[in-house]
Amino acid sequence: MAKKYSMPLSGGGIMRYGDEYASKFMMNPGTVVLIVLVIIFVIVILNMVGVRLFGIV
Repeated sequence: MAKKYSMPLSGGGIMRYGDEYASKFMMNPGTVVLIVLVIIFVIVILNMVGVRLFGIV
């Protein structure tokens, strides 16, 4: 008859990386959205007036 093996109660070999690493550089979601919107705005403005300012075709 086959023996039954049970997983250890300590997580079964699954590593939890979130517990091991804490970043010193933290940003909240609102800041990330604001940065993305600013980048999009700059790209749109450069596409509209960039040719006149820089002469790039």
